[in-house]
Amino acid sequence: MIPSGTRPDALRKFEGPLKSHVLSHLRSLEAESIFIFREVAAEMSRPCLLFSGGKDSTVMLALARKAFAPARIPFPIMHVDTGLNFQEVIDYRDKWVEDLGLQLIVASVPDAIERGLVHEEPGGSRNRIQTPVLLEAVEANKFDALFGGARRDEEKARAKERVFSFRDEFGQWDPKNQRPELWGLYNGRVQQGQSIRVFPLSNWTELDIWTYIATDTVEVAPLYLAEERDVVERDGMLYAVNEFTPLKDGETATRRKVRYRTIGDANLTAAVESDADTIEAVLTEVAAARITERGATRGDDKVSETSMEDRKREGYF
Repeated sequence: MIPSGTRPDALRKFEGPLKSHVLSHLRSLEAESIFIFREVAAEMSRPCLLFSGGKDSTVMLALARKAFAPARIPFPIMHVDTGLNFQEVIDYRDKWVEDLGLQLIVASVPDAIERGLVHEEPGGSRNRIQTPVLLEAVEANKFDALFGGARRDEEKARAKERVFSFRDEFGQWDPKNQRPELWGLYNGRVQQGQSIRVFPLSNWTELDIWTYIATDTVEVAPLYLAEERDVVERDGMLYAVNEFTPLKDGETATRRKVRYRTIGDANLTAAVESDADTIEAVLTEVAAARITERGATRGDDKVSETSMEDRKREGYF
């Protein structure tokens, strides 16, 4: 005899639809990223989060906060400061540090230039010379894991990278010598002097990032929203006129409504014409885009077809 409590008619007294325990696409990505943060915190002895003030590192920081709430984030954040940052980004970074009570480590490229650790390169880019500055800070602080905000959809070198990206004792990356990550199992075992880069947003897309920002009301740097700015057109891209990008002889600035899809050095990051002055408008715009943000606006990635991979092999983020 079937007990009365288990008969189908006994279930009819429960009104309303059954709740689904299947996570949405966005919440699945969030859960994966939170798991990665907790896994690193459990496995590694000295993790650190790389924070640039861009949308990806901002979402990464928001996820880290959620992963360890109500406690504080249990590791410091580090900003590799090239000295060519938008002032809005520095102000935004400092606001996050103050609001969350974070420990901020600044690895300064201008200081490294002054000490002779690195030297300025022609063309105005400091991307390549960030690497020795980063590696010096990693060694000084004995970090064995660095969280980065790279996504596989951004650029082909990043598409090769694992979630746990193994780096040798010189901080270098060998794409042919990486560990398998079957069934979401991550091997963080390293020898003394070795480290890993960890990418919790590997499986996210630009659209996922903006959907999460809109859904969870994550505050982003104001440069991501369109407003009237003085810009100059160079090589088909629009650069803001500022202390790092002054007008050259014969150039004329124009006033246009623009925003930034990605944020890097002020002298090499271009804006795009846009009317998207709200998060919802940006989300609609990104959904219709057919070229990645780095491909559209980063002058430092146009040095060569393999510029990003070359930098990664040397120890870049």
